[in-house]
Formats: sequence, C-alpha cells, structure tokens
Amino acid sequence: MSSADFMLDTRLGWPPELQFLLDRYPRPVWPTHANLGATARFWLDIHQHFRILAGGLRDKTAAFREERIAAPEFRSWFGPRLETLITHLHGHHSIEDFQFFPIFAAAEPKLGRGFEVLEGDHVAIHDALARTVTDANAFLAASDADAVRRAADAYAASHDALLKRLDRHLLDEEDLIIPLILDRGEDALGM
Repeated sequence: MSSADFMLDTRLGWPPELQFLLDRYPRPVWPTHANLGATARFWLDIHQHFRILAGGLRDKTAAFREERIAAPEFRSWFGPRLETLITHLHGHHSIEDFQFFPIFAAAEPKLGRGFEVLEGDHVAIHDALARTVTDANAFLAASDADAVRRAADAYAASHDALLKRLDRHLLDEEDLIIPLILDRGEDALGM
C-alpha cells in the first residue's frame, strides 16, 4: 500500500498487514467477546455519539436548506451542537494521541504504522473542523436571504466533507484498536 492509500480522503480501510487482528476478531464477534471490557465499550459508545451528533447536524442542515426549518430556529439549534462536536473531538483525539495510541503501538509494534496514520487523520479532521467552523460563522453572520442561502450551502459542503473524514476515521480506528483489545485484554494493555 502506498502513502497515498493511507490518506484519509481516499483510504478504503486497512491493508492486509494491518488487518491481521481484525481477520481474527471480525466485527460480528465484538459485542459478545469476553475481552470487550468497559473501556472498549465506552470508546465505541463515544464513537457512536460522534456519528449521531454529526449526523444530526447534517440532517438538520438539510432540513433548513429544504426550508423545513426557519433560519432563526436552525441557528439557535446548530451552534451549540457544533460546539459540542468540536470540543468532544478535540478532547477525544488528545487522549488517543497522547495516552492510548502509544500504549497500543507499544503492545503491538506491527500496528505502529496504523497508529501513525490515525494521528495524521486527527490533523486532517481538525483541518476539516476549522473549515466547518469558518463556514458556520459566516452562516451565523449572514443577514439577507441570498447570503444566508450561500452561507448555508458552504457550511453544508464543509460539514459533509468533515463527516466523510470522520466516518472513515472512526471505522478504521475501531478496526485497528478493538481487535487488539480483544486479543490482549484491557488489563494487559494497561487500560
């Protein structure tokens, strides 16, 4: 797999050399595996929370753009939720980059390249978040109907790009980490 194949915007999953634990522990066995402990379940729940929050923002933006919600209602609704998503992603990624990824990479050096890629994903996701925030602020500042429509369209496009990156990253992160946890156990990994 070339470096370009590891890019978040074009990646389609992990290459075989990083899937050896996923092959041993595919997603269908995760929910009932004895080593899926409280921390791993919490991690998966957080990821699901990100998906729900980001999806809710996408759906409500679509409703606004389809004129099923008025601008004032949408503006008051989406600001706090976007802020929550940003804050939680920053915190989650910091914990992963500085605490969990080093532990996991040390526990299974063959997965080291995958954790480097995931850290790079965090940079790409935060770049997409910054664009989304810029577009959200432009939307909030827009006053006339045409400016509001253009700003909403720009926000929707940047949010869709963010959501695409986030979805790919969450799937790949889970496919790398959860099988490692199932293989070793949370206690053995120092979780």
